[in-house]
Amino acid sequence: MNEHTLKGRVALITGAGSGLGEATARAMGAAGCNMACVDIDSAGAIRVCDEIKQQDVMALALRCDVSDTDAVTTTVNVVYEQLGRLDIVVNCAAVDYTYSVEELTLEQWDRAVNVNLRGPFLLAKAVFPIMRRQGGGHIVNIGSTAGLRAWANASVYHATKWGMIGFSRGLGVEGREAGIRVTTIIPGGMRTHFFDRFKVQGIPMPDPENLQDPAIVADAIVYAVQVSPESAVQELMITPVNETSWP
Repeated sequence: MNEHTLKGRVALITGAGSGLGEATARAMGAAGCNMACVDIDSAGAIRVCDEIKQQDVMALALRCDVSDTDAVTTTVNVVYEQLGRLDIVVNCAAVDYTYSVEELTLEQWDRAVNVNLRGPFLLAKAVFPIMRRQGGGHIVNIGSTAGLRAWANASVYHATKWGMIGFSRGLGVEGREAGIRVTTIIPGGMRTHFFDRFKVQGIPMPDPENLQDPAIVADAIVYAVQVSPESAVQELMITPVNETSWP
């Protein structure tokens, strides 16, 4: 199989029912990649999956809570059994709670850590044996500029995204001898549903002009997984030109 093309390769995308996950699934499908659209929102996963199938690729829609060990193991097994291989995993699923430490509940802290960090760990643990047998693979973890800087009322999101960068670096070292590459994509603000909670909480919305189309970030992900196997994109930061959270 030509390592420089996605045609015929199989990807598992978490959070594929909306936002960056949806954009990534569409970009991978357009490049000829077969895939599993995985999301806790089964309706969203089905919608995206059905639309991707029109690009003449195979696609599965699977509901999965990425923080659930058994659900992740089952999902990975189903993808491998039905699509025959598993070349790429993109961990887009994430949650956030915009509260001060005094307001943030223990349940909210645990949920964010479990989805944003435990989830990628569980996926890696499940797919490493498969990728090792195949002779290689690629895991893409989605970080954030929130993993490099900090602001108020985002402590749990900062903790998980800083943790994601560290986890990815360690995972990449472990995967080298098996040909498993790990890339951390570090996007700035995107025009997705991610800021919907701001409206509910009465927090001023960011200016859409200071946000980027998630499709642009998805294109960066497609680029990273098509780099020649003799090299690896370790980390890639992509922000709007006028990103307000970065110099």
